[in-house]
Amino acid sequence: MIRVALVDDQVMVRAGFRMILESEADITVVGEAGDGREAVEVVARCSPHVVLMDVRMPVMDGIEATRRIVASAGDSRVLILTTFDLDDYVYSALRAGASGFMLKDAPAEQLINAVRVIAGGDALLAPSVTRLLIEEVSRRPSVDAASVAPGLADLTERELEVLRLMARGLSNGEIATQLYLGEATVKTHVGRVLTKLELRDRVQAVVVAYESGIVTPGAPDLPN
Repeated sequence: MIRVALVDDQVMVRAGFRMILESEADITVVGEAGDGREAVEVVARCSPHVVLMDVRMPVMDGIEATRRIVASAGDSRVLILTTFDLDDYVYSALRAGASGFMLKDAPAEQLINAVRVIAGGDALLAPSVTRLLIEEVSRRPSVDAASVAPGLADLTERELEVLRLMARGLSNGEIATQLYLGEATVKTHVGRVLTKLELRDRVQAVVVAYESGIVTPGAPDLPN
């Protein structure tokens, strides 16, 4: 059973999410919070697998709450849900350790799938969100790759290839097709990349790839 916590300052929004998620046999809502501070407390008490996190809330916003939840070294993973797709929200949420980012107007089936994906240990970063991330990082001063992730020097050429394609928004299946590898082999490479870079999931790998300059904005285009 996938345990979910709902964090949003609007009661009706939480009620809607609860109704959608609990219609599924493998998902249960174990806690709710109306602001970021309550969210940190609920996560500590209920240990959800996935936290659906709003961004704009009173007392403590979703970005800071995400940062504290991730830093607590628990197993809870955060999916940011917001009506805003502004660059600064995307970048800040992902840097804080969120495992995914979706807009609230996404269809119910996409929300359910996102919860399952993140609960399974993967991450969710749609190409449209990746583009926003690229645009944000491209405006920032370049930094030394070693200062972003010292483990980059330990990656093999194949692992670097996989990291670059991850950063372009490709799924494991798409990477497998691109590199003429089996999907299981790609999954192994992704795992090694995350281990060597000491990262939580592939979303953080995307951030590192652009911040370090391993991947730069521009061609080739991201998949639609």
